[in-house]
Amino acid sequence: VNFLIHSTKAMSELMERFSELSVSPLIPSLPNDVTLDIVARVPRSHYPTLSLVSKSFRKLIASSKLYKRRSQLGITQHRLFAVLRNSNTGDFNLYILHRKLNCTNRLVYVFNDIDALSIDCTSHTVQPIPDIPQRMSFKVVNAVGKKVYVLGDSFCHVIEESGGWWKGWRKAVTVFDTETQSWGAKLVKEDMAVGLGPFWSDSVVMEGKVYLKGCINRNSFVYGPVGKKWEVMDEMMNSEDWEGACVVDDVLYYHDCSGKAVLRAFDRKQRCWSVVNGLEEFLAAETSQSKWCDAVSYGEKKLALFFPKKHEGSKIICCAEIALERRQGGEIWGKMESCDVVVDDGVSELVKCVAVSV
Repeated sequence: VNFLIHSTKAMSELMERFSELSVSPLIPSLPNDVTLDIVARVPRSHYPTLSLVSKSFRKLIASSKLYKRRSQLGITQHRLFAVLRNSNTGDFNLYILHRKLNCTNRLVYVFNDIDALSIDCTSHTVQPIPDIPQRMSFKVVNAVGKKVYVLGDSFCHVIEESGGWWKGWRKAVTVFDTETQSWGAKLVKEDMAVGLGPFWSDSVVMEGKVYLKGCINRNSFVYGPVGKKWEVMDEMMNSEDWEGACVVDDVLYYHDCSGKAVLRAFDRKQRCWSVVNGLEEFLAAETSQSKWCDAVSYGEKKLALFFPKKHEGSKIICCAEIALERRQGGEIWGKMESCDVVVDDGVSELVKCVAVSV
């Protein structure tokens, strides 16, 4: 059996090498390895144009070899994916934030009919994943390392309380392993009862733990995958009604839409909230009328802020890129680097956005 396995592997490697040798060079005057290094250094936003050069270039742009080389060279870039919902039809579509040649950002359509899918962000190919085997209500989903954690509430039994009958709900979690493409068993926290939902307004990952912000403060929790521990959220972190938040360098950021438009930051190590300086004029002019804003980490010391606006009577969605800087004394300052209209169809609503490094 071992001989067969080794022989098959050797034959596969030989055929792959033969295939590479039989293909004409991407650039006639250069070896393909040199061309690979050149293309790996080209900004990711130019790849759609490069893929139009020839079939060979299109194959290279979609290959895992190119992105492995980019990773080795340390020149990966963050790309933003967003799930949008059509308010007229209810359809869900997946878009990618793409920088146009005129240096403006735009959300470009990738897939529709979003469900439980595994998406290769390098080649834009997709395959379904198994459905969650155990039912849970009011779920949130977060990735920690190479595993996806689905946390929610599980109905356990009916209990009698205060002269009436109530459904007994408990905290629960199930895990999807991206390497084995399989789900783990649902784990229920029997001694942690919850009230009636909806329960979550947001969730983020900080230092390997999932922080779940409840619509009611007493329903805010922290789940640690190491040790499979549930804890009550820190009172200071729970004191603000954060929603549409993201984490950059272990600091939580969210746009406060409840009053004066500001970007707030929570430093978990210092256990304190602060307002990000330097964005007052921009936020007052652009986001003061927005009913929601979603922030997403966009690389080191940077975030992207999505928000809706009205333009000529039509609803549009904008995206601002904001650079972050911690100055002497601990103050955090922000600088708006760009702000573009990324969707202007008048019917799209942002459901979820996520950054991927490729």
